[in-house]
Amino acid sequence: MNNGANKGAPAGNRPMVHMGRGPGPGGPMGARMNVQKPKNAKKTIGRLLRYIGRNGVLLAGLLCLMLVVTLTDLFGPFFQQKAIDTFKIVGGRLTVDMETLMFFLAIMLVAYSISAFLSYFQGVLSAKLSQSTVFTMRNDLFRKISKLPIGYTDTHKHGDIMSRMTNDVENVSNAISQSITSLISCVITLVGAFSMMLFYSWQMTLIALITIPLSITVSTTLAKFMRKFFVRRQKLLGQLNGQVEEMVTSYKTVVAYGKEQEAVEQFGEISEEFRKNSISARVWGSIMGPIMNFIGNLQYVLVAATGGFLMIRNVGNMSIGKIQAMLQYSRKFTHPINMIANQYSTILTALAGAERIFEIMDSADEIDEGREKFDIELMRGNIEFKDMHFSYVPGEPVLKNLNLSVKAGQKVAIVGATGSGKTTIVNLLTRFYELDSGSITIDGVNITDIPKETLRKSIAIVLQDTVLFRDTIRANIKYGHPEIDDELMKKAAATAKADTFIERLPDGYDTELAESGSNLSQGQRQLLAIARAVLADPKILILDEATSSVDTRTEMHIQEAMVNLMKNRTSLIIAHRLSTIRDADMIVVLKDGVIAEAGDHDELLALNGEYAKLYSNQFAGIAT
Repeated sequence: MNNGANKGAPAGNRPMVHMGRGPGPGGPMGARMNVQKPKNAKKTIGRLLRYIGRNGVLLAGLLCLMLVVTLTDLFGPFFQQKAIDTFKIVGGRLTVDMETLMFFLAIMLVAYSISAFLSYFQGVLSAKLSQSTVFTMRNDLFRKISKLPIGYTDTHKHGDIMSRMTNDVENVSNAISQSITSLISCVITLVGAFSMMLFYSWQMTLIALITIPLSITVSTTLAKFMRKFFVRRQKLLGQLNGQVEEMVTSYKTVVAYGKEQEAVEQFGEISEEFRKNSISARVWGSIMGPIMNFIGNLQYVLVAATGGFLMIRNVGNMSIGKIQAMLQYSRKFTHPINMIANQYSTILTALAGAERIFEIMDSADEIDEGREKFDIELMRGNIEFKDMHFSYVPGEPVLKNLNLSVKAGQKVAIVGATGSGKTTIVNLLTRFYELDSGSITIDGVNITDIPKETLRKSIAIVLQDTVLFRDTIRANIKYGHPEIDDELMKKAAATAKADTFIERLPDGYDTELAESGSNLSQGQRQLLAIARAVLADPKILILDEATSSVDTRTEMHIQEAMVNLMKNRTSLIIAHRLSTIRDADMIVVLKDGVIAEAGDHDELLALNGEYAKLYSNQFAGIAT
């Protein structure tokens, strides 16, 4: 589209976009607010693993390093046992086999040095795997957002969408870099420690296993209870972002109406709920660690007591070194369970965030079934609206059986009260929304058969709400057509009467615009948008209150430019100021979603109907 964003549905007909205190019924903060856990945790985990698996070389290298580091750590207690057992009491005297002791001490030094060295590279690979994975996920998410239908962004809070792109992706990154690698290491450690425990003493191993059912029961029960807090926290975080975004973008309106305190109170309510929920999440997330540590210490005592008993009874050739090794292996056996418990909050947060990301990714793309070869250069611009029915909300029709023919090169104005469906016609022509029934054709070709990219390149729109980007004035005018040379760009600016103020700026066309062009006046921003449409040289031109934000003198100049711009182009003009469309070839009056009247200015005044009422009401004050 040659002028950027969609203005959206007109007030009164547009699907409700809820900002502030209450979530919209169709948005992510609506009916799903009471969700207590991921809808499908297994599916979410599976999709995450597939993302991780895309970096196969990194993953394989990381797994190899983790295997070596974990095995090195597992053999540590074995070497310690050998070193300790070099101390013996013979004939009431302590003897030490120094040669054997030094041998195993040297092995331990080498093993632990290798482990420390490889652990560093393990951390490097883990960071690379994490960032590579979220890089792919973030790009996929942004690409998906760019393909979403306009209706999705109209009915979902923008702050929540941004929260999924930032906070949720970051939580997934943390889980991959910390929790996922830890989980893999934990599995290897569990298997290795259990094998070594059986090697030393099956009796002590059975005693160590006594506490495992208790650990599993406690962790499962607490996890089930904790889950709801972490899911709820992510939802509230998205709501907070939406509230902040609304406050910042609407700050002037908030201040103008003296609503600062109310805005602060609304934010405070959400923030307070987030605070309470976060405290609960953190408390329950941190309580699992101490409980699991207590169970681990209980296991330590039971294993030590059993080992002492076996040594006294001289069962299995038990020694001090073997008891020490068993105690360490029992610790290594329970440590992974404790680690999983301590990181469960991170895992829950990541799963909740990943599911929210995949919710967007699973949303339907904008429909584009157009396959017809349509040459824009040969386009004439005949538009036919036939038997159109449309509603943003089912059961609440906006347009009802609307029929309208616009001939090539004709200038047609669409007028009517707010909410009558004027902008909706534009939304349907550009396929920002899809018809409920009926058809729209251009030169006899149904627009659903024309690829959307082709359709929208043939149309230029100048909206009432100007859309500019944080870039130079040159880049904004050339938006969508960066290949056009500067000479044509300057001619377009001159046609739009924008060249005068641009050339007065210190950097001229290289002036950097702030966000949304906020360092320019509203009128200047409007002139740039018109210059962009002029440069696009469209076959169909749509002006949606295009001069509403400029002064009367500038408007007169723009009207003169628009007369030339609209020559040999099909033009649709949506206007409230009826003085700007008196010379239109046809004026269409909408009322309650149907065409009440159609004709030129003089014909409609002579009818003394809806148009005459609008006209007389608008100019009554001037006449007075």
